[in-house]
Amino acid sequence: MKNLINIKIKTLFKFSLILYMIGLLVQSCQKDDLEIRQNFPFEVSVMPVPKDIAKDEYVEIRITILPEGNFSDTKYYLRYFQFEGTGKLQYYNTQPYFPNDSYPLYEKEFRLYYTSTSEVSQSFTVWIYDSFGNEKKIEFQFNNRKIEEQIKRL
Repeated sequence: MKNLINIKIKTLFKFSLILYMIGLLVQSCQKDDLEIRQNFPFEVSVMPVPKDIAKDEYVEIRITILPEGNFSDTKYYLRYFQFEGTGKLQYYNTQPYFPNDSYPLYEKEFRLYYTSTSEVSQSFTVWIYDSFGNEKKIEFQFNNRKIEEQIKRL
């Protein structure tokens, strides 16, 4: 009889332990507890650029997007606005960008080329933003350098 009671107690203990483990497993698999982060803020690194530019001269602008995390479906875009002087901004050898239009960026490290079409100083801003609404503003300002000054320096 004593053995029968010990067997029942051991069986009841094992059964309780199994129920407890199943409860823990079910609780850990609930969707509410699962958090997947997709939205990561980012910084933008820009290599130094010259301060002066002559008409019809171009400047290479090297930019790197540095996100705090990595979500493979994040899309990045660029738009720009020139508020002083005139010039053309383009990605590698593509057609020049139109001000205030959005353009997709396919790489996190890329180069833009700004070509001056003006004989006065030039200022413009570039906004880089992602598919989650995070945005960074970069300002550029170039003083005018006349071609004659450029020839004298050579």
